[in-house]
Amino acid sequence: MWHRGWTMNVRSVCLAILHFSDATGYEIKKMSTEERFSYFVDASFGSIYPALSRLQDDECVTVREEYESGKPPRKIYSITDKGRQELIESLQVVPRPDSFKSEFLLTALCSELVDRETLVRAIDNRIKGLQEKLKMLDSVQSCLNGGLPGMRWIADYGRSVTQASLDHLIKHRHELEALARSTERQPETTE
Repeated sequence: MWHRGWTMNVRSVCLAILHFSDATGYEIKKMSTEERFSYFVDASFGSIYPALSRLQDDECVTVREEYESGKPPRKIYSITDKGRQELIESLQVVPRPDSFKSEFLLTALCSELVDRETLVRAIDNRIKGLQEKLKMLDSVQSCLNGGLPGMRWIADYGRSVTQASLDHLIKHRHELEALARSTERQPETTE
């Protein structure tokens, strides 16, 4: 059972997904690692099924099988009242600070070691990625018209953060490019 003071984890995201609708283990795995629920906690493909098994053992979810001709049965997970209560309790914990990791920012940090051409490609790639993310968030927002208020709010938040990141990078890219190693200057090596 969930205890106050614990942090949100894979159990929490599985329960949150099932709060909105029943789902197969594969659907939960895909949503929590690649799709709209992948932004909340670190979940891996290998962590979902053990979490679902423990949730079932703890009577927080139930499983039913659906049969289709010629196919193996699909296991459909549903949240129970006990699972809903665990989810509510997990949401009462003050979340830890967000974690953010970026290979691009490591390149920027060490930009004096990178030639200008490589740095320009890294910046262009980052801009392209942010623009693609904005398009994806725009499509999510258009699908959420009349949807859940919380989902609309986080889509707006994600769009605002992504747009601010893109705007900053475009406005200040020349400053970063100026830090690049010139072709005459070679990186220092230790012998």
